[in-house]
Amino acid sequence: MKNDIEISLFFPPNSVVYSGGAPLCFQFSGTEAFSFRGVMENDKPITTMCAVIAMDHTSFCYKVCSICERTVSDNPSSSLCKFCNFNAFNPGSSSSKRVFRLLMSIATDKKVQTVICFDRAARVLFGCSADEFFDFAKLHPFAAEAVSEILEGEMFRITISKPKNGNAQHSRAVQVVPLSSGFQPAIFRLRELYGNKS
Repeated sequence: MKNDIEISLFFPPNSVVYSGGAPLCFQFSGTEAFSFRGVMENDKPITTMCAVIAMDHTSFCYKVCSICERTVSDNPSSSLCKFCNFNAFNPGSSSSKRVFRLLMSIATDKKVQTVICFDRAARVLFGCSADEFFDFAKLHPFAAEAVSEILEGEMFRITISKPKNGNAQHSRAVQVVPLSSGFQPAIFRLRELYGNKS
């Protein structure tokens, strides 16, 4: 599957730009500026800069098996992994853990879109594990809503890839890097807000 991408570059006068075999349509847009539209082959991830517009704070995590990380039921009475049956071998250990699955609206220089952040990318935003945040949110019921407000307007360099599941609706944010040197993960801001230093 191919996806159109647009890139703007600035070149000195009389520069020669080689396409490397990729079909590129050039459009002169100024004395030294060129814009071109290319084709992204093989659904390779795209890295771009973005601003966070909003976050879905109603559902930000789910439970998985602690061993194989397959999804398990949120019901405590049936949370054993059908593949690992973890508790049968480790009765004193937890059979599951929570991981992030966060829907987020972002704005790039091209469009506004919704992306999904799974655990590794979301931990950069939150600064803690999903279990830690879940426990914090139980004590502070509006914490998730506050995270959405904290992250709104923050700038990131984000790498977006097509979903692995063909039925998925949203692209995946596979890497998130804050652009502000003063960025603080949400959990630190929340602890300041609620006066909880733990």
